[in-house]
Amino acid sequence: MTIPVLIGRQLRCIRGNQTLFQSLNLQLDAGQWLYLQGENGAGKTSLLRILAGLTLPAEGEVLWQNTPIGKQRATYHQDLLYIGHHAGLKEDLTLTENLRAQLAIDGVKVTNTAIREALTRMGLGKRQHLPARVLSAGQKRRGLLARALLRPAKLWILDEPFNALDVQAIAHVQDLLKSHLANGGLLVLTSHQTPDLGNEAPGFILNLSEPR
Repeated sequence: MTIPVLIGRQLRCIRGNQTLFQSLNLQLDAGQWLYLQGENGAGKTSLLRILAGLTLPAEGEVLWQNTPIGKQRATYHQDLLYIGHHAGLKEDLTLTENLRAQLAIDGVKVTNTAIREALTRMGLGKRQHLPARVLSAGQKRRGLLARALLRPAKLWILDEPFNALDVQAIAHVQDLLKSHLANGGLLVLTSHQTPDLGNEAPGFILNLSEPR
């Protein structure tokens, strides 16, 4: 079986007239994770979007299983779960309706039972039929992260997954990430809070504010 491998090769990112990073190389194998650090504006979200195939690098390329992602967009999309920092819910839709719509875009069909179980695991079982507009920021974030329980994906790219979560919810999400890695998944994330993913899964830290 082919081992999933994510490679970033000689990546350069430019915003306006400023180079955020250049000559950046990275590689992740099955069960490994990468934690991006850096000051605001250092290019963390830009790098996540490049790795997710949502933004093209000024130079370099991203490969998945040794093939450029631009040459296998459909396959890469199926293997990828990307949840951005500003990813939002439709305010007039319930959590169940929001998840169903997001998964439909991903080409994934789910039952109401599966959605209910995922939301219950995220502590939102009693709020599944409430419109998103009445939920707190933390509840909305957990609702978005419930997608990870419903959509099989080898690579998770998460921008600030702990944003607006309380201590208990953070611990629960970290357990979810650990389980993903234990099953051979790959993870790239950025967070203002250093993740605690244990010592079982090999992890790497990349600080984009440091000169290279």
